Amino acid sequence: MGNTFWENFKMAFATLRSNKLRSFLTIIGVVIGVITVMLISSIISGIDTAVTKQVESFGTNSIFLYKFKIGFHTGKRSREERMRKPLTIADAEALNNLPTIEAAIPFFNVSSNRFGQKILVTGSNGKTSSSVNLSGTFPNVEKSTREILIEGRWFTQSESDANDDVAVIGTSVVDSYFPFENPLGKTLEISGRQFRVIGVLQKKEQFGGGGGGNNDQSNTIYMPMGSALRIKPNSEDLFLLAIAKNGRLNEAKDQVQDLLRVRRQVPYGEPDNFSMETAESIIENFRSITQYVALAMIFISSIGLMIGGIGVMNIMLVSVTERTREIGIRKALGAKKSDILLQFLVEAATLTGFGGVVGLLIGWLMTLLVKLVMPSYVPWWAPVLGFFASVGIGIVFGMFPAWKAARLDPIEALRYE
Repeated sequence: MGNTFWENFKMAFATLRSNKLRSFLTIIGVVIGVITVMLISSIISGIDTAVTKQVESFGTNSIFLYKFKIGFHTGKRSREERMRKPLTIADAEALNNLPTIEAAIPFFNVSSNRFGQKILVTGSNGKTSSSVNLSGTFPNVEKSTREILIEGRWFTQSESDANDDVAVIGTSVVDSYFPFENPLGKTLEISGRQFRVIGVLQKKEQFGGGGGGNNDQSNTIYMPMGSALRIKPNSEDLFLLAIAKNGRLNEAKDQVQDLLRVRRQVPYGEPDNFSMETAESIIENFRSITQYVALAMIFISSIGLMIGGIGVMNIMLVSVTERTREIGIRKALGAKKSDILLQFLVEAATLTGFGGVVGLLIGWLMTLLVKLVMPSYVPWWAPVLGFFASVGIGIVFGMFPAWKAARLDPIEALRYE
């Protein structure tokens, strides 16, 4: 008398219902393992998506240049790296003359002065803040896809040459200083100087899922390079963005590297004393780091699943003992070894599969909470992997109890009290 898979599933579910507390305690390890998979995979995928969007917002033809290593840095910088001279405005002007470069844009951070004190920004509404990101740059910044104007204009070359105090501001600056009026033509006091607002930038998606101050990508003000140097004179620690012409990125990288090595007097055979990255290379470097986090995720979640699996094996062995007479009766009525084996395997898989579903639901709710404070995105494979891993654990650890039940002698089983 063989049972169908569906009949075995209904029997397994009935067993779960009749032993609720025991079933829950058995699958708690599986639940924790699946929650771990959901949480860590969502955080890794969320940060990966956010980083990719941030980097690619500069454009896929972009070349990033700085004196220090660009990207994700851990540990203390070497003495050689700390002693490197900064990139300069003259470097940016030289890069602009390369035939493969569409534009070379310098960015000079003047959010604090040479002594590390934060620069204050004051509006006509009386608000004062030291958390606005202040940058000096060239007029050709409009060629970057990083910043998009929604109102007004960028400063012109003549305004830049004359060191005019004009500013292009982000939407968060508008919300803080001009909440109920059009900011164009209005002024902001920056380091004691009056800057006239001539443009407003499109709001940018936040890397950290929210927040404000220096972490707000739209809490920014751009000004001509000359005006920035008046706020922070005798300082040229620049970040350079070189935009290659379409289809010439690799050629541009070679030309940029050769030019900077000559300008920075790097001896033949010596490594570069500057960092050069592209959007693709930064993303690859980031993903090489997250691979180790993913391995840690697999290790941590596997511990929970293994604990759940051991619990399933234990409870299934108890179940076989408790149902010895039932097994004997089924065998006496014609059930085959394969029928008994399938029955207990389905029961074990149902037990851990139910734990997987519970873990997925709790994990999904927790990812929504995580999303409030940091990037979080659940990839399609995470719940699929979590569910099938939980079912697989039930099958693997339920195999021995099922095999033991299938091998029971029907006569001895019927005599069991």
